Amino acid sequence: MRAYVVVEVNVHDPATYETYKGLAPAGIAAYGGTYLVRGAKCTTLEGSWDPKRFVILEFPTADKARAWWNSPEYAPAKAVRQKSASTQMILVEGPPFDPGVK
Repeated sequence: MRAYVVVEVNVHDPATYETYKGLAPAGIAAYGGTYLVRGAKCTTLEGSWDPKRFVILEFPTADKARAWWNSPEYAPAKAVRQKSASTQMILVEGPPFDPGVK
């Protein structure tokens, strides 16, 4: 079953975060992951949620997503991100939407 890592990022140290952007892809492909959205502009349609930076990653399984998140390849990037930004991050499991399935 596919898994998605969904991240809201609030950057408070832009200079350091620039370093993170170069390190962030480390290991994603090795764990079968890919970016679906990275740093895209967000527009609030309902409610008060107003993310400034938004990322969605797709992995073949939740285990692969967790392995990447805990990996030695991603550890240096994670440390820089945690130092330069605050994040809300969730792991969502489920199949891709199939309009033919009700």
